Amino acid sequence: MDHAAVLLLALVSAGTLLQGWATEGVTALYGEIIVLPCNKGAPAPEDLMFVKWKYENNDDTAGDLLIKQAHNDQATVQATDDYAERVSIDDEFSLLITKASLKDQKTFTCMVVSGSNLMEYPVSVAVYKKPSSVQIMDKTEVLQKDKATTVGTCVAADANPAATITWKKNGKLLVADGKAVVINPSMKVDPATGLSTTSSTLQYAASKEDAVSVFACVSSHTLSSQETELEPFPVHYPSEKVSLQSMSKGPIVEGDNVTLKCQADGNPPPSSFYFHIKGQKMLVENSDTYTLSAISREAGGEYKCSLVDNEKMEASQSIVVSYMDLSLTPTGKIVKAVGDTLSVTMEKSASGDAKVSWTKNGKALKEPLFSRLSYADAGLYVCELSMTGLTRHQSFELIVEGKPVISSLTKHRADDANSKVLTCEAEGVPEPNFQWSVNSTDEESSYTNGKATHKISVIPRVNLTVTCSVSNKLGEDVMTINVSSVFKEEKKEEGSPEESEDQAKLIVGVLAGLLIAAALLGLIYWLYMKNARQGSWKTGEEVGTSEESKKLEENNHTV
Repeated sequence: MDHAAVLLLALVSAGTLLQGWATEGVTALYGEIIVLPCNKGAPAPEDLMFVKWKYENNDDTAGDLLIKQAHNDQATVQATDDYAERVSIDDEFSLLITKASLKDQKTFTCMVVSGSNLMEYPVSVAVYKKPSSVQIMDKTEVLQKDKATTVGTCVAADANPAATITWKKNGKLLVADGKAVVINPSMKVDPATGLSTTSSTLQYAASKEDAVSVFACVSSHTLSSQETELEPFPVHYPSEKVSLQSMSKGPIVEGDNVTLKCQADGNPPPSSFYFHIKGQKMLVENSDTYTLSAISREAGGEYKCSLVDNEKMEASQSIVVSYMDLSLTPTGKIVKAVGDTLSVTMEKSASGDAKVSWTKNGKALKEPLFSRLSYADAGLYVCELSMTGLTRHQSFELIVEGKPVISSLTKHRADDANSKVLTCEAEGVPEPNFQWSVNSTDEESSYTNGKATHKISVIPRVNLTVTCSVSNKLGEDVMTINVSSVFKEEKKEEGSPEESEDQAKLIVGVLAGLLIAAALLGLIYWLYMKNARQGSWKTGEEVGTSEESKKLEENNHTV
């Protein structure tokens, strides 16, 4: 028996009082150093003899750890188990235990022996360890609508005390109800370390709206809490509605390719469908469309599509095929003679209200009626039949021909007064050729809508009769005009027309004639009176009273 034991036995035999204190609690971290203060770190008594540390197991067995004399710097390790390598004591008599483990969760006692007393201070040790990891295992890829699906298993490994796991959806706590939300917790203890691993499996019956929901598991522990989130899962559900539509943006016109698209609202969407085409069931795999090529007016009607795994779930679409036929008589190039008649017939057939419009040379007009063709009727006529999304055109080009006919042949003096301008106008198709009987200088010509105009300038040195001749493949026409010489005409004011000069000369001639006639009448009357007077003298006849004679003489003198 060592000296300390003998002394301790002597103290007890001498009746020294042994006092105990309430147990103090110390918390340590797993794997770290446990520090157990003696008497809460209070100073040792002045008559201290030694301090001894011991422990009690849970099965009430005891064991000595170490003892330190008051005046000795070195402690004596008494432990014979694994504590022999892990225990030590500091200057304040605190017990130090390295590599804390769950086996260290027991009561350690500090015995303080002095010259006057013996005290024991028990210290209870609790070793904590937060989970080494928190992760979600066995995560699902999709959720099922209205069907409980395992979302995943949340595992908080190697903790003491065991972690508590809860689940959240969009930040709100999920509470198990046994139907839509099922939570199965479990826990395992490692027999070697005594550490606990907590698991929690979540089963969830989703709705369509859960496609954007965020699930998370929360590990709660004395030392820390950790939250692990999952990305949103797609939600699968069967189709509840089927739709069929035409991909054509506008009205469907006969001859178009029409694509039908069948869709269902399930997730994932179906990849194959039945298309019911005029009584025939067509299976289309890995596609949701069916194309009707070059659709005809007879192909209009109701079309359907249905699911392959549930043909009762179907949709229908009515297809209306627009069509329009236009027939015009005549068409192409039409050649007619002036004065002829032309009958125009238009026939139409359409699936709806169609509008008829006409243009001539690009300008709108009413439906043409030709009872007696003129040159003005010639042109390009286009008949248009239209309705929403559909247009048809037919046309004919009308050419009205006729031999040329001169409508006028005129003359006037040129601005320089040294020449005369002759203008010949004619109508005829094809365009007539002009020929003149005189040589000319400046020439101008135009031809519009069957009307031709030809101008020439001439310098007549003598009076001329000028001929204008017009001709085409259908005939000819001739007209003449008298043209006076520009050198024999009397000029009046500069720029006076020839016709004005001729009228002035005519007026002068008339006045001269009147004057000559008046002179002749006066001479005849004078001769008559003279003969009358001579006759009366010869016969001696009385010619009247003296007053009448006087008047007669006065008249003779007046003449």
